Amino acid sequence: MMVFNLWVIFIIMFIVGNLIFVSKHKHLLIVLLSLEFIVLSIFFFFLIYLSYVDYNLYMLMVFLVFSVCEGALGLSILVSMIRTHGNDYFQSFNLL
Repeated sequence: MMVFNLWVIFIIMFIVGNLIFVSKHKHLLIVLLSLEFIVLSIFFFFLIYLSYVDYNLYMLMVFLVFSVCEGALGLSILVSMIRTHGNDYFQSFNLL
């Protein structure tokens, strides 16, 4: 019963993160925060799954390293965009 409750929490976290990602697409900062929330929910899923099957949790460390690199890359893109365009609106600059 407890494992089922954790699965429900994971699914709700993942769906809410995706809804925020789809609905708030005007600001880069909100998009990056929703991506980090999705990564956190996937980390939570890996933690539940690997604990349930009594597997080595070494893969969690690898996943955390990649998620930190993804966060640092997103933050550097955000800083670069704010320095060049003055804000983080997607509508204020051309991709071409």
